[in-house]
Amino acid sequence: MTAETVGECDVVLCIGDTTFLDYGSIVAKTEGYGPIGKGGNGLILHSALAIEPNHGQSLGLLWQKLWNRQPKPKPPLNETPTQKKQRQTAARKEAQNRPFEQKESYKWVQALTTVESLVSQQTRVIHVFDREGDITEVFAQLRQLQHTGAIVRAAHNRSLDSDSERLWSKLEAQPISFEQQLELPQTQKRPARQTKLAIRFCPVNLRTPYRFDNRSPLPVYAVYATEVDCPEGETPVEWMLLTTQVIADIEMASMVLRWYSYRWRVEEYHKIFKSGCQVEKYRLAAEGMKTLIGFLSVIAVELLQLTYLHRTQPWAPAIEILNSLELRILKAKFPKPPKVLTVSWAVEAIARLGGYLEHRSKTPIGIQVLWRGWLKLHDLCEGWQLAKQT
Repeated sequence: MTAETVGECDVVLCIGDTTFLDYGSIVAKTEGYGPIGKGGNGLILHSALAIEPNHGQSLGLLWQKLWNRQPKPKPPLNETPTQKKQRQTAARKEAQNRPFEQKESYKWVQALTTVESLVSQQTRVIHVFDREGDITEVFAQLRQLQHTGAIVRAAHNRSLDSDSERLWSKLEAQPISFEQQLELPQTQKRPARQTKLAIRFCPVNLRTPYRFDNRSPLPVYAVYATEVDCPEGETPVEWMLLTTQVIADIEMASMVLRWYSYRWRVEEYHKIFKSGCQVEKYRLAAEGMKTLIGFLSVIAVELLQLTYLHRTQPWAPAIEILNSLELRILKAKFPKPPKVLTVSWAVEAIARLGGYLEHRSKTPIGIQVLWRGWLKLHDLCEGWQLAKQT
């Protein structure tokens, strides 16, 4: 469905990110779950979220991967410190020697190839990855794909092809081309704020590691953004972005920065998935949970679209987020609707279905209220359709 939607676009962004789903409190039915994070137990979910490149609106999910790690074997009884060190060294060596396709980092390359096979050849897909996606296999795979590009935040001070020059020193030596204002979204580590960034950019050739058969350099463009006049007490923004997009001028560099700033949409999506849909509250066996996660994933995307439009285009027509039956139900449930049905009215009506109190209208609408209202609206639509059939 999403692949058909993005097929109508010339360019679409595909934002990738991974999150842990913690089911550590499940005592029974633990088969199919595995270790996550620091001592947790659950599942790992990687999402590839399609984003419209001009305004950052979510279009839907292009791909998801869900898996669990295998529990590590318990160490032998009475193991000495020397034996422990030897066992851990052997385990690390075994992990390093595994085929790349069996490693968790393969998800980044798998997203590239899978999405290209799903989306129309008329659409160019630009994948946007954070630092975890900065692996050479991503850039090596990109030169084999015809309709796929990427913007990756660099995690490594890579060696470049000429004279062993390093990535950061190369970009720091470039003159500042322009400055740009950007709105930074709220994260767990910082509040939302506006920032001013100094931008440098130039082409670079990434040196290919010896493990690759094709040792020819990987040509990309680097865009280096550093914050100017960072507020006191805040960590200055520093983004080193590597992209297959040709950065020929300031306009293109500015566009790449804006596209990267949409990466937080997928973090918002995972937040809605957890705090709104409360996916970690269920207590099912792993196979049943995986089926439920597929269902909730779609609803979380719909809620993301709803909240984004409510925040950015509250006076847009409500038909952009609801179908005619859903609007008919809301009008019947809440008489005296306005003459023009807007996104703002529709979101507030859904929130009231979920228990939002009108006398607290100055209080922001929470995602859990929207989640309850969205489910109730779907139930009312289903009841309406069943009544018509009888």
